[in-house]
Amino acid sequence: MTKQIIATPQAPAAIGTYSQAVRVGDTVYMSGQIGLDPVSMTLAEGFEAQAVQVFENLAAVAAAAGSSLADVVKLNLYLTDLTNFAKLNEIMARYCSEPFPARAAVGVAALPRGAVVEADAVLVLDRQ
Repeated sequence: MTKQIIATPQAPAAIGTYSQAVRVGDTVYMSGQIGLDPVSMTLAEGFEAQAVQVFENLAAVAAAAGSSLADVVKLNLYLTDLTNFAKLNEIMARYCSEPFPARAAVGVAALPRGAVVEADAVLVLDRQ
């Protein structure tokens, strides 16, 4: 098994002992992204701004892997307040189209740096 590390300055640098993404074969495992601006490394303000930044960050990592969010097959979402779930669905629909990826959404007590939403994803690269 050969692992290829995927990294881009268009998404926040890792703030721990992990890579932005790892490719194995045609599968890319993307680490969790919170709403950090990749330039300033500051957290966006408010739920909607953080959620948009999360998807922008995931899209940047997918692009660095030579793909896009259209190739996401599994998406995991973590929210500190599940009352934001409907808004998250609305924002996700801006970045993902049908057929939608498999997904889990989990309410959590806390996220890194005080974030209110985080997402990680798995994408499969098109072999065409």
